[in-house]
Amino acid sequence: MSWSFKVVHFADLHLDAGFAWSGAFSDAARHRRQGLRETLRRIVCVAVDVKADAIFCAGDLYEHERATPDTAAFLKRTFADVAPMRVFLAPGNHDWYGSMSIYALNDWSENVHVFQEPRLQPIDLAPGLTLWGGAHLAPQKADNFLKDFRTTGSGVHLALFHGSENAWFLKQEEGKARHAPFEAAEIPKAGLDHAFMGHYHRPQDAAHHTYPGNPDPLAFGEEGERGAVIATIQSTGTVCRERRLVGSLAVHDVHLDVSGCGSQQAVRDRLAGSVKGLRGVARLNVHGDLDPDVDLRDDDLREVLVECFDAAVIRYGDVRPGYDIDAIKLERTVRGRFVTDVLASDLPKDERRRVLTAGLRALDGRSDLDVR
Repeated sequence: MSWSFKVVHFADLHLDAGFAWSGAFSDAARHRRQGLRETLRRIVCVAVDVKADAIFCAGDLYEHERATPDTAAFLKRTFADVAPMRVFLAPGNHDWYGSMSIYALNDWSENVHVFQEPRLQPIDLAPGLTLWGGAHLAPQKADNFLKDFRTTGSGVHLALFHGSENAWFLKQEEGKARHAPFEAAEIPKAGLDHAFMGHYHRPQDAAHHTYPGNPDPLAFGEEGERGAVIATIQSTGTVCRERRLVGSLAVHDVHLDVSGCGSQQAVRDRLAGSVKGLRGVARLNVHGDLDPDVDLRDDDLREVLVECFDAAVIRYGDVRPGYDIDAIKLERTVRGRFVTDVLASDLPKDERRRVLTAGLRALDGRSDLDVR
C-alpha cells in the first residue's frame, strides 16, 4: 500500500544567540534575538499551513549557555500549540542534552519527543515508517552516530541528528568545527533512506541527506537559500523537498568604492545611494583610492547606515589614499625625497605601497584612515 508522510524540517536556529557583532547598536542584539523567535513562529505556521504530520529539529535550537527560563517557556508553548502534530527534537552541540538543559527541565506537552541518547534510537512515525534520532550530551566530542549502526525492521527508515558530513565541511564558513563527523555513503549503508541533518549553516540537498541551513542568518556572508524544508516521504523511500523562506531579517554585504570621492560628503552620498531601499543588518566593506584630503571616519559612515539598518559593521578592505606618486617624487621637498627613497628600495611591491601611504599620511599629519 502506498502512502506519504510530510514533515517540516529545520535546524540551527540558535535562540538566545549573542550577536556580538552588533556592537555600537545597543538594542540590535535584543531585536535579533526576538527576530529568531518570530522565525520559529513562522516555521510552525508553515507546518500548520501545509498540514505536516510532524516537525523535525536537528539541533542547535537554542544556545545552552545563554538560554533563559523565558526561552524555555516560549518553546514549551510554541510546540504545545501545534498538538496533536508531533515534534521531534535532536539536541546538537550548542543545545546538548543534560540534566540542566531546557530539554530535561521543561515539562513538554505529549506531542513533543526529545531524543536523549548518544546513539540512534527508533520511534514509529507511522506503519512502515521509522525515525531514528540521537542527541549530543556535551558541547563537543560527539561520536559518529552512524558508526557500527544498522537499522532493524522493514519499511522506510529516516534519521534525525546533528552532525558533520565530511565532504560538505570543506564548503563551510571559516572556523566551523566538525561534530559527530560522518561520510555520506554511511547513510544508505546503514539501511537509512534519508537523514535530516543539522549543524552546517549552508544548505544542502543531497541524495540521502538534507541540511536546511540556519533559517535566519546569524552572521554576514551566509549564502544560499536557507529556511524550513518541507519534505514529503513516499512509501518507496523517496523524498521530495522544497524550501520555504522564514527568516525575519535580511543580512546584507554592502560594498562601497570610495575612489573619486573628493569630500566626506561625497562618500556619504555614494553610500546613501548604495543602501537606498535596504533594511535589516549590514556589513559595509570599504575599498578604493581615497583622496588624501578627505577626512573619513567610522562615525561619518555609521550616521548614514543607521538610517536604514538595525545594525551594521564597518570594515576596510584595500583602501588607499589616492596620492599621485609620480608627481610627488618630482617635488623638491621632504615628501619628494621620501617617495624617491622608498621607490628605490628593495621592498616588495605591496610593502612599498604601505610604507609610502603610511609615510605620506604621517607627513600630512593625518591619522584618520588606517593603512591596509
